[in-house]
Amino acid sequence: MKFAYLIEPPFNYIGADERVTGCDVELARHVFFQLGIEEFEPVETEFSELLPGVADHRWRMTTGLFGTRERRDHASFSRPIWALPDGLLVRQGNQLQLDGYVSTANIDGVCLAVIRDQVQHRSAVDFGVPVDRIEVFETYMRAVDAVRDGQVDAFASVGRVHSGFIEQNPDGEVEIVMVSTVEKPPAFGSFAFALDDATFLSEVNDVLSAFLGSDDHRHMVAGFGFSDAEVDLIVAAES
Repeated sequence: MKFAYLIEPPFNYIGADERVTGCDVELARHVFFQLGIEEFEPVETEFSELLPGVADHRWRMTTGLFGTRERRDHASFSRPIWALPDGLLVRQGNQLQLDGYVSTANIDGVCLAVIRDQVQHRSAVDFGVPVDRIEVFETYMRAVDAVRDGQVDAFASVGRVHSGFIEQNPDGEVEIVMVSTVEKPPAFGSFAFALDDATFLSEVNDVLSAFLGSDDHRHMVAGFGFSDAEVDLIVAAES
């Protein structure tokens, strides 16, 4: 059973023991175990390959993604597995005093990094960041390096990804600025599947519905920094 993932802590990353882990990886392991699937093969890829790869059956399921209308033309999505606000990764001190997409758009010359095809790219455009001030990268670490090197002023992604990176790399070079939930509400993420894999999707959803919000689930994700309040968001989404 192949599961496609990105290096984006705390969702997916390589642990100190060289084992692939993270909240999405461990949730996928639980699902497969409950379905009696003994073999689990995590496959690292780039964001732009996640949905093409599931569509042509290079892997059976992907790490959590925002199930936008455009993406639902190419893949099916499970019930939500997390709900998260966006955040900006900036250099330590945040000298430009950025606090979200609006401030990024309104301050002349501010350059914003995004990952190709992630929803934060669309959000930046929708909030008025000029396209000539948006730099598109293929991987998370390339965008981080651009912030560190001063190539860009900020990097928009899921806030939890940025906080996970800082927890693993406490070098003091960068910090996170959370986008206000008033400016942009938290968005839901789900596992993705091929459009023709409806039976497997239904089986996965059955396991998720029985597990998400349970004490065991809360204990699992707490180890990756998720609070009960964040878990409650996804439980409420399906009630």
